[in-house]
Amino acid sequence: MSKNKATASRPGIPRIESLTVANYRALHRVELSRLSPVTVLLGPNGSGKSTIFDVFNFLSECFQFGLRHAWDRRGRGRELKTRGATGPVVFELKYREKPLDPIITYHLAIDEGAKGPEVVEEWLQWRRGSTGQPFRFLEFRRGTGRAVSGELPEKEEQRQEVTLRSPDLIAVNTLGQLAEHPRVAALREFITDWYVSYLSVDQTRNQPEAGPQERLSKNGENLPNVIQYLKEQHPDILDEIFLVLRQRIPRLERVEAEPMLDGRLLLQIKDAPFDQPILSKYASDGTMKMLAYLTVLYDPAPPRFIGIEEPENFLHPRLLPDLAEECRSAATRSQLLITSHSPFLLNAMRAEEVRVLYRDEQGFTNAVRASDIQGIPEFMDAGASLGYLWMEGHFGLGDPLVNHGAPRRGQRS
Repeated sequence: MSKNKATASRPGIPRIESLTVANYRALHRVELSRLSPVTVLLGPNGSGKSTIFDVFNFLSECFQFGLRHAWDRRGRGRELKTRGATGPVVFELKYREKPLDPIITYHLAIDEGAKGPEVVEEWLQWRRGSTGQPFRFLEFRRGTGRAVSGELPEKEEQRQEVTLRSPDLIAVNTLGQLAEHPRVAALREFITDWYVSYLSVDQTRNQPEAGPQERLSKNGENLPNVIQYLKEQHPDILDEIFLVLRQRIPRLERVEAEPMLDGRLLLQIKDAPFDQPILSKYASDGTMKMLAYLTVLYDPAPPRFIGIEEPENFLHPRLLPDLAEECRSAATRSQLLITSHSPFLLNAMRAEEVRVLYRDEQGFTNAVRASDIQGIPEFMDAGASLGYLWMEGHFGLGDPLVNHGAPRRGQRS
């Protein structure tokens, strides 16, 4: 990426430092600690990559559409909770609002109640300074609790008692709409802004109603609207996207989003040797997918968190290292989570950026940092590529031909 306003660093963006999940499908208890600006989830089919990916989507839906919506569409507690688990579904995020700010812990526990899902426990906690005691400035149980207002909530300040309208309401989502709770509002804004992609190449070929839209939808059906928005409001960024696209797609010249007489937008692809563009429905799957990813990664006001699932699908393997570098550049302005099966994408990653997932003998998902696997740092120091080490079996776990894996001696989960 060149150094324009679309790619300049955004100082002070929130960063998730760790995620702990309990009783969420195959995630009986999983902790992803020391998360980096780009994190890749690696593992065989059924290892839990999509489930961890869905954790972020679930939380995003809870904050955008409500807990009941997100809970019900996943089959409620019967389908969503870990088999045999008796406790609630638990999520715990540790994050910083800015690089040097104190770590804030957000804890959310959900269970099935008599009339649907309930927030059985929710709290926000931080520690001011290196020696201070942890202080919960928001604490709720089943719709009743208290919160400390102010820019820098302190233990000595008065707590405000609050009763929410329903036990399925998330306190951070409710109180975060009030100006007197800026720390709560910052978390609400952060999670609401997450972008978790379930991109469908077929959906990108839609002919939606005309009208500019700033951000690509999860499935990509509004791609023509985003192209229209960039053309009208950020033509320099659109030109940069086309420049990158031309470097990746031979003979491609430009992409056009033209309104039709019936009010819909028609996306067309112009190849350099030909006078007339072709309809997007006749363009290659790889062209459409690369275009969609670039509109997300070059977003002039990017989401603070971006999830991308298996970007290697429909793309030539030689394009994946460049896409990885695009993701790394975008990580100066967003935090990225990527799931993948591709050694070619993995070759462009650092060992500390990769989490290897596997199922244990009980069928539950475990996660290990690639840099914590015995021998991998030494191989990397000697010039080996991470993707080839994985394909040659040096990870010692996450092999799709083995039912379960166990870390070698010396590895840390």
